[in-house]
Amino acid sequence: MTTGFDLYPEKNVVAMRVDGELKDLAAEVAETQTTEPVTIDSPDGLNILRHSTAHVLAQAVQKINPAAKLGIGPFIADGFYYDFGVDEPFTPDDLKAIKKEMQRIVKEGQRFVRRVVTDEEAQAELADEPFKLELIGLKGGKKEAAEGASVEVGAGELTIYDNVDAKSGETQWKDLCRGPHVPSTRLLGNGWDIVRVAGAYWRGSEKNPQLQRIYGTAWPTKDDLKAYQDRLAEAARRDHRKLGKELDLFSFPDEIGSGLSVWHPRGGIVRGEMEQHARRRHIEGGYTYVYTPHISKEDLFLTSNHLVTYKDGMFPPIVMDEERDEDGNITKQGQDYYLKPMNCPMHILIYKERARSYRDLPLRFAENGTVYRNELSGALHGLTRVRGFTQDDSHLFVTPEQLEAEVTKVLEFIISMLRDFGLDDFELELSMRDDEKAKWIGSDEFWEYSTNALRNVAVASGLKLTEVPGEAAFYGPKIDLKTRDAIGRVWQLSTVQVDPNLPERFDLEYTAADGSKQRPIMIHRALFGSIERFFAILLEHYAGDFPVWLAPQQVVAVPVADEFAPYLEDVAQRLRVEGVRVEVDRSDDRMQKKIRTHSTGKVPLILIAGEQDRSAGTVSFRFRDGSQRNGVPIDEAVRLVTGAIAEKKLILTDEDL
Repeated sequence: MTTGFDLYPEKNVVAMRVDGELKDLAAEVAETQTTEPVTIDSPDGLNILRHSTAHVLAQAVQKINPAAKLGIGPFIADGFYYDFGVDEPFTPDDLKAIKKEMQRIVKEGQRFVRRVVTDEEAQAELADEPFKLELIGLKGGKKEAAEGASVEVGAGELTIYDNVDAKSGETQWKDLCRGPHVPSTRLLGNGWDIVRVAGAYWRGSEKNPQLQRIYGTAWPTKDDLKAYQDRLAEAARRDHRKLGKELDLFSFPDEIGSGLSVWHPRGGIVRGEMEQHARRRHIEGGYTYVYTPHISKEDLFLTSNHLVTYKDGMFPPIVMDEERDEDGNITKQGQDYYLKPMNCPMHILIYKERARSYRDLPLRFAENGTVYRNELSGALHGLTRVRGFTQDDSHLFVTPEQLEAEVTKVLEFIISMLRDFGLDDFELELSMRDDEKAKWIGSDEFWEYSTNALRNVAVASGLKLTEVPGEAAFYGPKIDLKTRDAIGRVWQLSTVQVDPNLPERFDLEYTAADGSKQRPIMIHRALFGSIERFFAILLEHYAGDFPVWLAPQQVVAVPVADEFAPYLEDVAQRLRVEGVRVEVDRSDDRMQKKIRTHSTGKVPLILIAGEQDRSAGTVSFRFRDGSQRNGVPIDEAVRLVTGAIAEKKLILTDEDL
């Protein structure tokens, strides 16, 4: 037997895979086993680094405040967090002290040492940690305590990690954890930091105690940390909530309620352009638009099973249709109505309204349908997480034989549409069934056929594909499309979900060519996901500098002096006739201030005219990058502006003209 330290003495190796399973470098390895190194800059290595830093954070917190109770501390994208039960929220001074203690622990070079324990031993050692005891009680494949709890307990053996002093060998701190971890705290170096504090309910439920969650980040080097912090600063500059207010696009009035947005005229213009372009493309692609109400009797959501599996995510019922006599006695019981959380059950009813033949399929319904989700207040975030939002929902009904061809068309359509909006860096994720048979419904033949169909489509696209076993919905596989924005962030956008379940629940049929009654397969497809969230992504992607075709104001005309305003009004009218959104700035500000104001307001094109332009029948262009082109004849100027809009050019500069 040997250990990972013997096999991989390189300093950048923090763990290893043994027969495909992540292990500490201290683990013993037999000659018959297959191993491979895990470097600190690999995805697995980063996760291990971040989870190890979460342990150091928790150790520091309990060193300063021994009464703090431990929640969970998983790695997350770009960092980690740890939840604590404390009497008072953490203050900025607390965080400074915690960070200083973390630096001491890192410098000390404590070792992470793994121990296997029984349930009883773990309960005895962690008797003062109520949240840990609850996790131990959920061991063995039972319901997971909270997102991220799998880093501590699972279906296998229980383990505790001790943080051991490198010199004395004494245990300084311990935590329930599955591991693995970096060999020594010294490997954390100075590439980590504490980011922020937030409240978080234990197990994600408002019925449970509210804990204090400290977020942090960790990277292999200080330079990597600095690059991440620079990205955060840029992301803050692009924050859609900040830009939405500065550019007068949307707001969330307290009088209406949390997570419910109103769109201002400028934001409404952008949203309208998005919706109208999508509508044109959908109609060209063979989709038919339908319209459905915002509310329905509960029977619909009982049939769809939403009231069984998704009730916590739905708003409480509204009792209607109750009738009483003159004495106030109920003569007819009321019925519960629910705001719809999804559009699909209503689209199914449209399908079911009349008999369908195989000749009718594929059938493609589309709707910009507003839905309502009872999101926790702490989860709300601008337009990206709201309680009322509009899905650009499509539901397609196909025969099994049409599935692969239709999914191919759907994916090509999605990619083409997103490219219209200036996104072009895509990758795919295929969510599949795994071997836990109890979770899944449907035949093995259906799963194999539908999964292979989606895989074939994904491979044929040429995009990067990641297969994720076990992440499918219980009734069918799906493809998620992810895109990378201008500053490298990955967003999950469109989903293509195969669903034989709802057609079964609603008893949908079509008449096959041989006259038999067959069950269609349903495809759920959201292109934007939600219009609100997609708008927020675009707003941050462009930092408010929308392409000309999407910009609320496409052109502003600025006269050098008041006497040239009528001349520019004539030019503006020429552009308005062509559908261009243009205005003439006739304010009392000086010309240079007007230009600065409209540049700050993200107007893509500024037209300027003085005596020379008026005499020659020309205008001057000023672009976002500060460059300028003078003496452009009016006819050419109109042609260039309308051409840039029609071609959906992302950036317009002097070189484009």
